[in-house]
Amino acid sequence: MGTLSGALSIALQALSANQGAVAVTTNNVANANTPGYTREVPVFQENPPLNVGSLQFGNGVSLAQTQSIRDNILQIRIDQESQQSGQLGSFVGSMQQVQALFNEVSGVGLQTPMTNFFGAWQQLASDPTNLNYRQNVITSAQNLADAFHQISGSLTSQQTNLDLSVQQGVEQVNQLTTQIAQLNGQVGALSGAGENPSQLVDQRDQLIQQLSGLVDVSYVAGGKNTITLTTTSGAPLVVGNQSFALATGTDPTTGLTHIFSQGNDITGSITSGQLAGELQVRDQQIPATLSSLDTLAAGIANAVNAQSLAGFDLNGNAGTNFFVPPPVSGSGAAMSLQVAITDPTLIAASSTGSPGSNGNADAIAALANQAIAGGQTPASYYSGMVFQIGNTVSNAQNEQSGNQLVLQQLQNQRGALSGVSLDQEAANLIQYQQAYQAMARVITIISTLTQSAVQLGKD
Repeated sequence: MGTLSGALSIALQALSANQGAVAVTTNNVANANTPGYTREVPVFQENPPLNVGSLQFGNGVSLAQTQSIRDNILQIRIDQESQQSGQLGSFVGSMQQVQALFNEVSGVGLQTPMTNFFGAWQQLASDPTNLNYRQNVITSAQNLADAFHQISGSLTSQQTNLDLSVQQGVEQVNQLTTQIAQLNGQVGALSGAGENPSQLVDQRDQLIQQLSGLVDVSYVAGGKNTITLTTTSGAPLVVGNQSFALATGTDPTTGLTHIFSQGNDITGSITSGQLAGELQVRDQQIPATLSSLDTLAAGIANAVNAQSLAGFDLNGNAGTNFFVPPPVSGSGAAMSLQVAITDPTLIAASSTGSPGSNGNADAIAALANQAIAGGQTPASYYSGMVFQIGNTVSNAQNEQSGNQLVLQQLQNQRGALSGVSLDQEAANLIQYQQAYQAMARVITIISTLTQSAVQLGKD
């Protein structure tokens, strides 16, 4: 109403509204460096006007609410890229450890031991009765077997370590889903009571992003700002204020850890996040590499044994197996490769039975250039295996670089939208301060006018 008391009421409400806006802005500035904080803005609302007869009087302004500036679709994209980032990060890190086992430049791998082994037979062929050369054949064979043992054992150890990481990852997932469920319930309760749950939503978003780095996450928005989380295959993680823990169990066949949800094995359906990268290396890459090693070890052992049996030793006796025969299936051949001969005189270098014959030593040396491992020469087969590992790592690294660029761009977009700009907040503070001061000035004037009106009434 157009009276001094009505004007005073309008001024007081405006004073309160701008005071609240200053408080909102101050909170933004205080949280400028808080990870995951979402900027808030005060939302002013014109009060309903007062109708007096045919006249309508404005009724001032009030602070209707504080609104968090967030883009839920953008947050979903960040979570999706975080899932891929987690998967690629763990995959690349684990595969680089595999690759390091075949670094010939650093003196590890099989290229040098294989070259030395077949070279020792070639040297023996030049002087088949030389005991030093014969001993060198045994020594180089043992070195080759040791190289197979070392690589195979290291791969198995890495597989075991990844298995432990999977168990720890599941524990982290369960911890995060428990916290998310608690926050989800609190967000729903506040929203239902008409209060602003922005701080809790920020915390929940941060935890969901951490969860996305561990496992593939899909979520559906529910009522009262709540969400439902599942894996992309549909295994429940969070529904309302309830979390559904993942469980682990040991596969009796492989001895490796499998992941279960509500009694269902979901190990093979985890497609992204750190767990997916670890499972991919543990269950696919390492077994494939071990299988290739076994094929190479079995191929060399079987070919050398077959040729050794066709020759004669230094005493003129028929040759025996040079290596302990590998398993018929070939599985585990790299880890079990052993030299069967310890006496250098028992090496079957002769093809005729006479001590000076070198035909069989030549034949075994020539195996280096024959297709005895997976239809290829040992060197070609090994080079292909190493190339495949290197190519896998390189492709994953390229994909990781692209993912990091996309994720950084999305985070920059989120920062531009939801982050705090100190310059903008400083400008807002000045704006609200000036509005506050103006309303304070209006109140002073109304007070003066009121006193004058009272004094006039006395006169």
